[in-house]
Amino acid sequence: MDARLRTLHDLTLRDYEVLLFLSWAPQHRLKRVDLAERVLLTQGGVTRLLTGLEHAGLVGRARSEGDARVSYAQLTAAGLVRLRAAAATHVADIRSAFTDHFSEQELETLARLLGRLPGGRIEPGGTRGS
Repeated sequence: MDARLRTLHDLTLRDYEVLLFLSWAPQHRLKRVDLAERVLLTQGGVTRLLTGLEHAGLVGRARSEGDARVSYAQLTAAGLVRLRAAAATHVADIRSAFTDHFSEQELETLARLLGRLPGGRIEPGGTRGS
């Protein structure tokens, strides 16, 4: 999956994950510290990752109006376009690797089981449920 995203969209799987989390966030932005936690990276790791995405014009920096110490990562319009294009590839790869091998009933069972995990419920259309 990572190789296809790199080849077709110039994104790593981790880049895709960051863009996806930002697309789900209100105003398409998250505190950098919160983003690091979501993608399981250290502060330094997420800074390095975001630097590359910023240079590519896919993510920008935003400051908090109320606290100058808080920095946000914000998805740009170009980032959203790239994410949407990459999503078609990624979903096709997931289907090929996983869902094409299960019956509809097995997929429903799998979704129910994964939904028990913290933050594990995904609504149709890719949005997170509570």
